[in-house]
Amino acid sequence: MKSIFSLLFLSLSLSAFSQQSPSKEIQIKLAVLAAPEDQRSEATVYGYQNGEIVMLRRGSNQTVCLGDDPSREGLSVSCYHSSAQPFMERGWALRKEGKNAQEIFNTREAEAKAGKLQLPDPGSVLHVLVADDQDINWTTGEAQNTYTRSVVYIPWATAESTGLPLKPAGPGLPWIMDPGTHRAHIMINPSRN
Repeated sequence: MKSIFSLLFLSLSLSAFSQQSPSKEIQIKLAVLAAPEDQRSEATVYGYQNGEIVMLRRGSNQTVCLGDDPSREGLSVSCYHSSAQPFMERGWALRKEGKNAQEIFNTREAEAKAGKLQLPDPGSVLHVLVADDQDINWTTGEAQNTYTRSVVYIPWATAESTGLPLKPAGPGLPWIMDPGTHRAHIMINPSRN
């Protein structure tokens, strides 16, 4: 199974767009669906404009959301703790330079070890909400049959330091991915009904 971060950064490709971005309002409405309900109205939101990631709304709480990449099928939006913003922005910049997911991982790993890259606060959360294309109304910003998975950042943690298994012990149970690296995180994938 690919890391949620690999999938997230693959979805951040800044190549030519085959589909126009929805309006700013629709991008914001869909992006915040990944946030806990009580954090949505005050979240900072980034989205896409002319193939670039741009800030759509400056918020006032700790939550940052990223809208859907219109060049990819379906809906995939994410929200995360503001302490992850330098980490995210570095990934966006490396992707814009044409780096692939492994090159981005390697660069950020080296920069984190050298103390040049600020990592997300341990224990901070990222949520990713997805839906199939037929379940999204791109005009109204309504989505149905969505699925949300989450990760909890624990940079440099290992299975031994946490007691977490390297794969889920059962449906919906947490496990550690990318242990011992700057990108170590607890995966939480609820059962999909």
